[in-house]
Amino acid sequence: MSRTKKKYSLLGNTHPAVIAVWAALHAASALLPTIPIIGTGFSFSVGMIFAPLAGIFFGPIAGAAAATVGSFIGSLIAPHTAIFGLISFIPELLCAVVAGLVSRGGKFWPLSLIFAVGGSALWLATATGRAFPLYMVLYALAALAMVVGGLFARRWLTGRNIALQFVAIWTCTFASLLGASVPSGNFLAILMYGMPAEIFRPLLLLTPTERAIFSLVAAIIGTPLLIGLPKIGVYVGPQEAAFDEEPVEDEEP
Repeated sequence: MSRTKKKYSLLGNTHPAVIAVWAALHAASALLPTIPIIGTGFSFSVGMIFAPLAGIFFGPIAGAAAATVGSFIGSLIAPHTAIFGLISFIPELLCAVVAGLVSRGGKFWPLSLIFAVGGSALWLATATGRAFPLYMVLYALAALAMVVGGLFARRWLTGRNIALQFVAIWTCTFASLLGASVPSGNFLAILMYGMPAEIFRPLLLLTPTERAIFSLVAAIIGTPLLIGLPKIGVYVGPQEAAFDEEPVEDEEP
């Protein structure tokens, strides 16, 4: 007698057309109002929440593709939001990867910790970072969110408790924004604009607060989509994207 065995996969089963539509929405979101990053003179688009949601919905690989295409096109149609020029897609690409890894749990989520560790290394590789090492507390906070999300997010996302689904999306988004988008963005800002440590000191409390609010917005938008889209045949989230099933034969007694 045959049965099914679940096997982990990072690719997911969402139709490419759905991913393309998401990338288009991401690109169009660049036209939405921007939010200033206090004390830096920069701003970012509220559309950045599309990147972690892409990772959660489509997995780290397809989600990264959607975030890259959407962010790149968005930087072309709204260049005032592209603070790093044509490479402004890099933080959002990494953000989608981390959110996808954390949301899939299992053996994949520990890979997300590489980004928190790598962010710390990049920070200390700059004179600005060495002048303000306390800022690495944010990367430690991101690593904590990655651990919590990696251990519980998949179970919560695939369950029926809406409150836990909401918390899971918030956790995965917060981990990705703080653990991937922030360190890569900071490194590019220091590299391209020579931002001194004095700029980052007031951001020690402001940055996690802003990212927590953005994660809340992502959860408010993402939870209804996670619940509603499968009802119309559009399967998103780890319940469809993280497993492939293959038939196996029961062993004879």
